[in-house]
Amino acid sequence: MRGMAPPVSLLPSSSPSPPCHRVLRRRAILRPLAPLLPRRPLLRRLSDDNNSNSSECSHRPRHVRPPAAASIIAAGDQWGNWAFLLSAAAFGTWAEERTAWGAALSGALVSILAGLAASSAGLVTPGAPAHGVVMEYLLPVAVPLLLLGADLRRVVRTTGDLLKAFLIGSVATVIGTTVAYLLFPMRSLGQDSWKIAAALMGSYIGGAVNFVAISEALGTSPSVVAAGVAADNLISALYFTVLFSLASKIPPEPKTPSEDGGGVPRGGMSVLHGGAALALSFVICKAGTSIAALLGIAQGGTLPCVTALVVLLATAFPGALGALAPSGETMALILMQVFFTVVGANGSVVDAVTKAPTVFAFAAVQVAVHLAVVLGVGKAVGLERKSLLIASNANVGGPTTAAAMATAKGWSSLIVPGILVGIFGISTATFLGIGFGMFVLRRISGF
Repeated sequence: MRGMAPPVSLLPSSSPSPPCHRVLRRRAILRPLAPLLPRRPLLRRLSDDNNSNSSECSHRPRHVRPPAAASIIAAGDQWGNWAFLLSAAAFGTWAEERTAWGAALSGALVSILAGLAASSAGLVTPGAPAHGVVMEYLLPVAVPLLLLGADLRRVVRTTGDLLKAFLIGSVATVIGTTVAYLLFPMRSLGQDSWKIAAALMGSYIGGAVNFVAISEALGTSPSVVAAGVAADNLISALYFTVLFSLASKIPPEPKTPSEDGGGVPRGGMSVLHGGAALALSFVICKAGTSIAALLGIAQGGTLPCVTALVVLLATAFPGALGALAPSGETMALILMQVFFTVVGANGSVVDAVTKAPTVFAFAAVQVAVHLAVVLGVGKAVGLERKSLLIASNANVGGPTTAAAMATAKGWSSLIVPGILVGIFGISTATFLGIGFGMFVLRRISGF
């Protein structure tokens, strides 16, 4: 049976092992609960020890996890676990928006650190059922909520040279990933080395949602995901500093009276649009899971199928889904914060600290090669440097940071195109990262 560890009362104690017929009777009692238990890749490692050698009746002390049993919030305490997850998610968002240190770390990393601290201090239990709900249901729902405005026809029609620069940047990220993995194969991470490399590649083509989707699809360990997020945030902060330095001598564009937001997909959240976006996202997730099951890729294939469906619908019906996009994005960001808290709660402080330097070195080479290729190839094909810098920003940081840089520099003609190419990156990076990871990086790693 895959899933979570049995209740503490059913675990072997220090007394002599029970007869086999008693163990089998206990397993018979637990068997009906199997469909309710989480089966997602990021959580499976938390219970692998309990699944191995299930036919043996010998006592294995390594199967017992006293720290989890001693948690203040028990695994079965649904109200307590959800209160913690949502509080930690809200704390990460508050820290990013209201404090200097939170803005420097990012809300995602703050929530991960909160989860790590709570798990290490014995406040919450790793692998609690609530964590399985987040991975099984809330994470897939966040993807279509975030991509309701991903109209690919509009991207191609309105972005011009910026799309060319963005495509150059995407190829540059692939080249940078290959070079970085050859120089820093991160062998100490085992099979997680090529998985986190693929996830970071997706992140530096699209954004955080691609990092999450690729990590979940490939089954990356929570501690390695936490290390990847920490390295990614530090690298991104340094990289944006470099981009602004390179842009320091490029003057702002002259303002025109007709200048406006140009259809920027941002706005307030309405109850009507929020409810419709949530309902549509659940329908898309149901269809995506059914398609993944029919294709035989139910394990790890749900998010790619969901992504493909929502992008197809957003392109086919841009008006209807575009109206829902602002409300959907707001809810998606909340759910993503909850996910990052779960990643932290299921990670290890020691693992995250020891693995982060290796991942940092890899990511540093990855973005350095990316920038060199973007500037070199972009200059060779005659693209403006400001377009190259905004496109690179959209690759590494996503649509929000690209629009922020264009606004700060006064490049008003690049604000909306920067958002659109960033959305295009989010729409495609998951497939590129998974494919490149499985067919290229995995072979290079030898695993």
